[in-house]
Amino acid sequence: MTDIAQPPATDRETLPVELVDETGQAVGACPVLEAHQQPGRLHRAFSVVLFDSEGRVLLQRRAAVKTRFPLLWANACCGHPAPGEPVVAAATVRLIEELGLTTGLTERGVYSYRADDERTGRVEHEWDHVLTGTLAHEVPRPDPAEVAEVRWVAPDELRAELRARPGDFTPWLTGVLDVALG
Repeated sequence: MTDIAQPPATDRETLPVELVDETGQAVGACPVLEAHQQPGRLHRAFSVVLFDSEGRVLLQRRAAVKTRFPLLWANACCGHPAPGEPVVAAATVRLIEELGLTTGLTERGVYSYRADDERTGRVEHEWDHVLTGTLAHEVPRPDPAEVAEVRWVAPDELRAELRARPGDFTPWLTGVLDVALG
């Protein structure tokens, strides 16, 4: 796939996110942009990991217009539920928006992390719900405003790539995989 750097139709930076405490309890809300500015505010997020029938993991390379960690490889889909919105419902919608895919999703656990993006000056400080799903024959149809390219990789190969070239991947991918692969 080629990277066509188009801004998304919705300004996702203005959407609300749910702020949480260190136990994941809701404590307020703010816009996405505010949550991701230094020093970062802990907020609810989700990461979707998709597998195919061979057990391979679907990766996406984030679009160049992403405000955090652009052009790095990540899990299939990430996002933020609106305050009070069920995580699986929000992830289901985002999966359609980013990759044109639908599948049943199961929550596997939470990965909480903080990561600074030196290139953009933004920060991720997330209480990240890790969801998994399996695709039978569906083919990703990435939105070029969200996704530069996609690829399938076996988990063992992916772990080797993460060790050899960590700078090619988002800082949350290893932790998300640990939860997803249990």
